Amino acid sequence: MNVSTSRMPGHRGRRTRAAAIGVTVCLAATLVACGPANGSSSSSGPGGSGTVGVSLILKTLTNPYFVSMEKAARAQAAKDDVRLTVAAGNNDGDTLTQITAIENAISRGDRGILITTNGDAVNAALKRARQAGLFVIALDTATNPPGIADLTYATDNEQAGRLAGQYAAAALDGRPAVVAMLDLFDNQVVSVDIARDHGFLKGMGIDPGSRTENGKETRTGTYTGGKGGTYTIACHQATQGAVDGGRTAMENCLSANPGINVVYAINERAGEGAYKALKAAGKEKNAAIHTIDGSCAGLRNVAGGTFAADAVQYPGRMAALGVSSVAQLGRGGGRPGAAGGKTFHDTGTALAAARPVGGLTVQSPSQAASACWGS
Repeated sequence: MNVSTSRMPGHRGRRTRAAAIGVTVCLAATLVACGPANGSSSSSGPGGSGTVGVSLILKTLTNPYFVSMEKAARAQAAKDDVRLTVAAGNNDGDTLTQITAIENAISRGDRGILITTNGDAVNAALKRARQAGLFVIALDTATNPPGIADLTYATDNEQAGRLAGQYAAAALDGRPAVVAMLDLFDNQVVSVDIARDHGFLKGMGIDPGSRTENGKETRTGTYTGGKGGTYTIACHQATQGAVDGGRTAMENCLSANPGINVVYAINERAGEGAYKALKAAGKEKNAAIHTIDGSCAGLRNVAGGTFAADAVQYPGRMAALGVSSVAQLGRGGGRPGAAGGKTFHDTGTALAAARPVGGLTVQSPSQAASACWGS
C-alpha cells in the first residue's frame, strides 16, 4: 500500500446530481477519461462477448503510485476489450468526487468498479453499486469494513514488513540492535500502520506485544532473527508518511538515543526524511534504513545506499488483475476470490537490497526496477 495520510469523511452524493456534475468531475481530475454520465451500456451480460464496462476510481492522479495503476489498467483494458472509465479525487480525502464517480458507474451500467477509497464516506455508494449488480474490487487497501467490497487486491503489508525486519536482523550479524520505529500515526489506528510495524518486529524476532496497537512490545530484550542478539527500542514516532514528518521523527529519536543503528520507516517518504536527519547529525553511515514501497526512486535510493532495503509492492498488478477479473466475470466467467487462506487477493511483495544476506531471498535494485512504479 502506498500510505495515504487522509481518512477524512466526505459527504454523501445523490444519484440525481450525478449527471449534472459528471462533466465537472471529468474536468477536475487530471488525465481522466470520462464516459457519459447516463446512456445505454455496452457492457456484456452473463455469457456475452461484447465490451465490458469498468470504472477505475482512484484517490488522486497526482501520486505516481495511483498513476501507475491507471497506466496498467488502460493497458489491460485494451487487451480485454474493456470500456474503462477513470476518475479520481481532486485531493487525498476527496470522497465527494469518488461518490459521484460511483453513481456514474451505476448509471452507465458498468459491470464493475475498482476503487482506492478516500474514506468510509464512499461506503453507502458502494453498497448501492453492489445492489445494482456491479462487482466491487478494492485496490491497495481494504474498505472499512472489508465486506463493503466484493474483493480486495493488495499487498500483504505484514509480510512486507516482515521481509524488511528479517533483513535487518540478518544484516546485524548478532550485534546489538538500537531500533527507531518511524510509524504513520500516533493518534489513530490504521491497518497498514499496524501491519507494517508488527511485521517488521516479527521479522526481527521481536514480539509486538499487541495485535491492534503499535508500541506495545517490550522495550529491551533479545531478538531472534538472524544470529540473534539484544535489542533496544529507542522510539516510536509518527511521520504521517511524509518527508518532513520522517525528518522530525528521526531527530526526536536521535535526541532520545543517539546510538540508533536500525531504522524502520513506514514508507519511502518517511525513510527519505529519516536519512536527512541522520545525515545532518553525521550519523547516516551508522544507521540502516529499512522501508516499504518499491518505487523506481526508492530503488535508486537502495542502489545509492540511502536505504538498506526496500520491500516492493506492485500497484500496476493490482489494477491489471482487477480489470481482467471484471472482464472475465462480465463474460460469464467465475467470480474471483481470495486464495491461500487470506481475506484478500495477495498481489505479492519482494525485498530489494544492494547487499545480499544469508538465508534470505533478495532482489538487486536493478532486478526489482523491472517492475517498479513512478519515475
